[in-house]
Amino acid sequence: MEFTYHGGGLGKGGDIALYYDIKLVGTGRVGATQAMIFSADETTDVGYGYGTPVTADYTTKDSRSKGRINRVQIDLGDDENDHFIDPDERMRIIMAG
Repeated sequence: MEFTYHGGGLGKGGDIALYYDIKLVGTGRVGATQAMIFSADETTDVGYGYGTPVTADYTTKDSRSKGRINRVQIDLGDDENDHFIDPDERMRIIMAG
């Protein structure tokens, strides 16, 4: 999967491309991303959803992949870091909660 963040602040969207065996098999647009707070019990699962399912189409019980995952590659690429917030804004958000 390749995600190209559009930037411009927190929680903005981007374009997504899905690859299977190095071949592009799908593309789409993500309208928004998680701005900053994630559940403490969620993980980055590959081949099995241990936590909350991303869709109601399956449960964690039947989410295990029956295929074989030979490789996962994570490339961070170039980033303008325009989605980061400065320390003063971070403190304002913390105090507001």
